[in-house]
Amino acid sequence: MAQTSGTPFIGRDDELARLTGVLDRARAGTPRAVVLSGDAGVGKTRVLTEAAAHATRTGMTVLTGHCVDLGDVGLPYLPFTEILGVLGGDERFAAALAAHPAVDRLLGSGTDTDSGNRLRLFEGVAGLLADAADIAPLLLVLEDLHWADQSSRDLLRFLLSRGVLQNPTPGSPTHHLALFASYRSDDLHRRHPLRPLLAELARLPSVDRLELRPMADAEVARLVRALRTVALSDTTVRRIVDRAEGNAFYAEELLAALPGDLDPAAPAMPSGLADLLLIRIEQLSDTAQQVLRTAAVAGRRVEHDLLRDAVQLPEDELESALREAVGRQLLVPGDDATYSFRHALAREAVYADLLPGERVRLHGAFAKLLAGRGHTAKSAAERAHHSRESHDLADALTASLEAADHAQRVGAPAEELHHVEAALELWPAVDPGARPRTGDPVTLTLRASAAAAHAGETHRAVSLTRAALARAGSDADSELAARVRYTLAGNLMRVDSLKAAFTYSSEALAMIPAEPPSHTWVWAAATHVMAARYMGHDEDAERVARQALRTAEELELVDAQADLIISLVGLEDHNRRTAEGRQRLRQARDLARHAGNVSIEMRALFNLAIGAYESGALDECLTWLAEGLEWANRSGLVSSPYALELRYLQSLILYTLGRWDECARAAAVDAERLPPAGGFAVGPALYVALARGEEGAAERARALLDGPFDWMATLVAGIVLTDAAALRGDPEGAVTSVRTTLAALSEGSGSERPDIGVRLAALALSAVADAAVELRLTRDNAGALRWADLATELVEVARSTAAKGEDGSRQGPEGLAWLARAEAEWLRAHSGPEVAAWEKAVAAFDYGDPYELARCERRLAEALLVADRREEAAERARAARDTAVRLGAVPLREELDTLIRRGRLAESPSAADRVPALTARESDVLRLLARGRTNRQIGEELFITGKTASVHVSNILAKLGAAGRTEAVAIAYREGLVEPPRDSRA
Repeated sequence: MAQTSGTPFIGRDDELARLTGVLDRARAGTPRAVVLSGDAGVGKTRVLTEAAAHATRTGMTVLTGHCVDLGDVGLPYLPFTEILGVLGGDERFAAALAAHPAVDRLLGSGTDTDSGNRLRLFEGVAGLLADAADIAPLLLVLEDLHWADQSSRDLLRFLLSRGVLQNPTPGSPTHHLALFASYRSDDLHRRHPLRPLLAELARLPSVDRLELRPMADAEVARLVRALRTVALSDTTVRRIVDRAEGNAFYAEELLAALPGDLDPAAPAMPSGLADLLLIRIEQLSDTAQQVLRTAAVAGRRVEHDLLRDAVQLPEDELESALREAVGRQLLVPGDDATYSFRHALAREAVYADLLPGERVRLHGAFAKLLAGRGHTAKSAAERAHHSRESHDLADALTASLEAADHAQRVGAPAEELHHVEAALELWPAVDPGARPRTGDPVTLTLRASAAAAHAGETHRAVSLTRAALARAGSDADSELAARVRYTLAGNLMRVDSLKAAFTYSSEALAMIPAEPPSHTWVWAAATHVMAARYMGHDEDAERVARQALRTAEELELVDAQADLIISLVGLEDHNRRTAEGRQRLRQARDLARHAGNVSIEMRALFNLAIGAYESGALDECLTWLAEGLEWANRSGLVSSPYALELRYLQSLILYTLGRWDECARAAAVDAERLPPAGGFAVGPALYVALARGEEGAAERARALLDGPFDWMATLVAGIVLTDAAALRGDPEGAVTSVRTTLAALSEGSGSERPDIGVRLAALALSAVADAAVELRLTRDNAGALRWADLATELVEVARSTAAKGEDGSRQGPEGLAWLARAEAEWLRAHSGPEVAAWEKAVAAFDYGDPYELARCERRLAEALLVADRREEAAERARAARDTAVRLGAVPLREELDTLIRRGRLAESPSAADRVPALTARESDVLRLLARGRTNRQIGEELFITGKTASVHVSNILAKLGAAGRTEAVAIAYREGLVEPPRDSRA
């Protein structure tokens, strides 16, 4: 820590004022969090120390948790375990702890073995903190967040975004709680795991960001002079200030490296901070240096007893050495009988200076000491680290598996994966007689694949399951062989390798009999049902699903029942697009929730959302999306396959409804936190970028195709690249994009008719029709006919897809709207624009897609011009232009400006003199709006959803230029769009 508590506090008054202001508001019942960042040594710890002192003086209880750097070894929830341990030692909070037994798992006294339910643990911690804050105002301090394990990051995300630290709403209980967290900004490389969390927290209104920038030179000079007991020359101070570059810790170390109390005119300054630290350490006695070297192997912090046993010095010599190190401000004593390096950089410098043999010996000593403590779960990860570094591979293997078990118990899948993979690496290097008696490489690899899937690392899960299959060979028993294969099939489906998934699911089902009933057969069957559906083998899928559902009910496998119900809904007439189908999906969701299987619950919520979307019930869809993403965030599954698809669908709806700024903002945040394989989830933001004419949209879409095949990424890229080609007048490029995209999607899914085919065909038809129209104008009839024939090929793709898509059923409102546009473009390619066809397309897109509605209105205006219906053409062109301006769709606006100029439509009454044309549905909505109806009441009377009614109201306000509903009604009365009530007439 820079500026230790024994030195003046200099240069951070503004930052401290912000923190104390947050503390004052927290004591008053407004919980807030502050994330404090800065380079190593810039003074984060000192500022937090001063803030904590203020909190203590004003009656708050301060609880501090530290994150430590153990390389690949993770200690799940370490900072929170430390905080809860202190809380548990305070009698004031005994009743609160007793009321939340779920947190006992972090305190080591719990008996709950439900390893998959992290939600219960997270809610328990949040509830405990809320109750404790009601007893005494709390300040939580989390230091060195850049070293936090993934589970701690997930719990912090929950507390800040969904838990007790969320700002209270009117009428809700208030909590007297603040949280300060610090991290090293210079440690955050591009792929650092903390970056996505920071990007997400930046959006939360209850979280403030505070960056500690380098101190001003004048402040560093003040600090240097305040620290020195004798006067320093200006030259020496200047040299220190220049070298420190605003870093308080550097300044302190440079100053401390000066020899004795002398002030040489030109002191020989070491070139690097590590050298400075080592020079200071070499000034210690040999015994004190030995203690520091031993402590450095333990980590940033070490317990007194553990250090004493490792260093093997008499108690008086150890105390003397520690007193010396503390006096030189290299170690800082803690209240819990621990010692910490004053700064992590000091520990790193000492550790790096150890001789290889010395390092191995000391790691071995710590491993033996930890093992002698009774193999506690908490110390297993540390013991594995020390054993591995000391080359005791047998104990490292044993400890890694113990650490994996601990991570599983506390619901930390990423850490479990690390430990199991470490055990797999160690397994062949350990003598068979020294290996654990339970477990083998195949089951360990399956365990690792399950942890990877739960952590959202789908491609890693596939790789691990393939490794399990290879390791199993031909000697595995039929049940294990089946389990490996259906697990591989499930993981392959997550990465869209559907044919291979079907092959393995078929093999798994054939390896184990249906009788007698068994759990393995039920899950093999459930997996096969999904794979068979993807391959179009619906009869086989339905037969197996119904048999498996009966067996699951007999065996009381509740989560398997839920999974099979979801699959059956997709096979029945009452599918997810129907109210009856979504009722069955709600039943599946409830069953999965009761069983505690979050993955299957997410599958049910995804099907509920996509079913509502496909049926045009956008408000219902948004409700399911919100619930699904809420559960994903709270359960640590933000990167799981269904969570990513839910995120994509939410982004798609924002795009479709014309909420483009929201769509782009969400994508900017998600791009930071989503894994590379989840890039498709922000795809609709690329649609926005393309529609707004932003450079690089096509290149960003093409980048989605890099790496392993991903079905959704291919779909998103296909839409953008096809539309981009059409917009730049490249019909050949558009057609090529349609063909390559559909071929890739068909190959990946096994379906001959990917649903997206109707949209891709309509997009490409726009450019094809333009080419045909242009050639007819130049009397190149042969060329025009070639493009017209190609238009026929494309419209047949649209027709067949809309009639019988991926699941064999007719498409919903969106698909039918794209079909109407494709039909209108096909007619334009053959004979020119037809008013009736484009009127049908406009009406079809009136379900709530303002951009595509405007694009169709532009074509309708062209058709009306050809039909010499100029006034109607002007109305349509201006309505489309208003939408283009509102959305920022520059290319469309420019096309409409050209149409208005060339068609001399500006000679018609101006937009200031008349109201833009309302659609028939908008006129109906306006009449009900004039009667004072709410959006929900409008929806009920017109048999549309409340959300769709809201979209129409927004469009009406934009067209009328009204700021609100009342003004819109007034304009409507004035313009004669609706008839005023009789009693209001003069």
